[in-house]
Amino acid sequence: MKKLTFILLIACTSVQAQVLHPVKWAYGAKRTGKNEAVIFIKATIDDSWHIYSVDQKPGGPLKTSFEFSPSGDFEIVGNVSEPTPATRFEKVFNMNVNYFEHEVIFQQKVSLRQAQADKALVFVLGSVSFMCCNDHQCLAPETVNFSVPIK
Repeated sequence: MKKLTFILLIACTSVQAQVLHPVKWAYGAKRTGKNEAVIFIKATIDDSWHIYSVDQKPGGPLKTSFEFSPSGDFEIVGNVSEPTPATRFEKVFNMNVNYFEHEVIFQQKVSLRQAQADKALVFVLGSVSFMCCNDHQCLAPETVNFSVPIK
């Protein structure tokens, strides 16, 4: 009996210790001109989970946000763009929220400095911060670093 209790205790502990990561990130870039490129940042979101828009109103969930490391190789042009998010009222925040399910691709335009325009490879470094929720819980906000090569 003691052995069975111990096995059940270990099994329950290991289930509770599992860390959920319902969002997977992927990155890419495409040159759109000699001195221009677009960075693509894709979130693939597990079923029943969602992340929030970059245009989330204050007082609600943590909006998805991007930070780009300063570089002499490029300049950020404008703000991160996203497709039109879904909107719904969430009781926990007592407000309408903008969110994405399944997958979303964020885009950021960059301008390559003249000296870098002919370079074979330029890297854009940065991070994305986001909050992931489902109908039962919200996970602690996460920040994920990225490095995107522009060829």
